[in-house]
Amino acid sequence: MDIRALRYFVELVREQSFTRASERLFVTQPTISKMIRNLEEELGQPLLSRAGRRFTLTDGGRVLFARGQEILAQMQQLETELTDLQSLKGGRLALGMPPMVGHVYADLIRRYRSRYPAIELSIVEYGGRRIEQAVLEGELDLAITMLPAREMTELESLDLDCYPIQLVLPAEPRWRERACVRLSDLRDEPLLLYTQAFTLSERIEQACLAEGFTPQVAARSSQWDFLTAMVRSGMGVAFLPEPVCRRLTQDGLILRPLLPEMSWRLGVIWPKGRYLSRSAEAWLALCRARQETAPTAPPR
Repeated sequence: MDIRALRYFVELVREQSFTRASERLFVTQPTISKMIRNLEEELGQPLLSRAGRRFTLTDGGRVLFARGQEILAQMQQLETELTDLQSLKGGRLALGMPPMVGHVYADLIRRYRSRYPAIELSIVEYGGRRIEQAVLEGELDLAITMLPAREMTELESLDLDCYPIQLVLPAEPRWRERACVRLSDLRDEPLLLYTQAFTLSERIEQACLAEGFTPQVAARSSQWDFLTAMVRSGMGVAFLPEPVCRRLTQDGLILRPLLPEMSWRLGVIWPKGRYLSRSAEAWLALCRARQETAPTAPPR
């Protein structure tokens, strides 16, 4: 059905006059008459019962007028929503990040919400491996995670930040005397790691194997505060990124640099070659602007 013909029909019925309808629609009366005839032929039944210059609606005409108004209203709503999406006055963004990343980018999230208040922002917290899969499957528009991602051949990425991993140790004299700790020194130490869904946990285990030993994992958790509580209790040692370490109350803990240095490299990932919504493009633009204005880090 021609939406323009439907619009002409609805306007004609509202105005109850071919003359007034033609003036409202900025078309000639014959044009309206032709459109109505086309509709009647397409539907196979009359819509108007004409008596001279007056007309009344047939049963089919009453049904079409009622439904036609709904259809036109929905079309108008669709046009409005599409326009809003283009101008970022609507839409949604599904953003993923590991639980320990949120506080690092709280200010970036606040700026996005401030700039685009009409966009519905949904933040999902998964471990790095689950995040990558959720992005590839379309559950998430994009995500912040530890780089490089495992599926880099299928993902695009934008680097955001890089922080050192620090060793979190129980407050014992043998650790207090050291300025730093080598990974190989932990050969016989029980390790407290994130769950296997976290990229950081996998990197630590790979680093241990590269140093020639299999890590002795005492316990795993998805919560950094639980890991540090276990360290305080003397269960073992943990590895945490520098931004998380800044949040620790260091009573009962010792923080030391790890050698060789291990980095927590964070970035945004999104599917390669797939359509990105305007709301997702706006997030990436904000991330790029942040990178351009960020001060250059001093050499480490």
